[in-house]
Amino acid sequence: MNGLFCVAVHALVYLHRRGCQLSSEELAENICTNPARVRKVMSALKRAGLVETRTGIAGGYLFCGDPSALKLEQVARALDVRFVEPAWHSGGVDRPCLVASGMAGVMDEVMDDLDARCHARLAQLSLADIEERLLEGRK
Repeated sequence: MNGLFCVAVHALVYLHRRGCQLSSEELAENICTNPARVRKVMSALKRAGLVETRTGIAGGYLFCGDPSALKLEQVARALDVRFVEPAWHSGGVDRPCLVASGMAGVMDEVMDDLDARCHARLAQLSLADIEERLLEGRK
């Protein structure tokens, strides 16, 4: 799982639940990460129009939108997240063996398919669905 995606979803849910503007420090405290990481994520979310920002001493981030309409795939796209990708390739294209020369390409296709399936599933889930799951845990 991509850590930046987790930070983004956490921040968006927290911002929506609080219903007010929060600083990167306040978000980082709740997310249990550092403010620089939060600012990196929030910058991408702002470019995608998912949050509004105010600068300065009283600055911070504000959730804008409808949590039921915001799909998790939009968040992933805003961050340019790839969920499944090979960390290493076996073999080598210059090898005379069919297996050694072709395995990397075949595995890349498998990984691309898995990543696309992750994005397709996230397109079915909204921010409101995540909030609902959190509330179910409190019952």
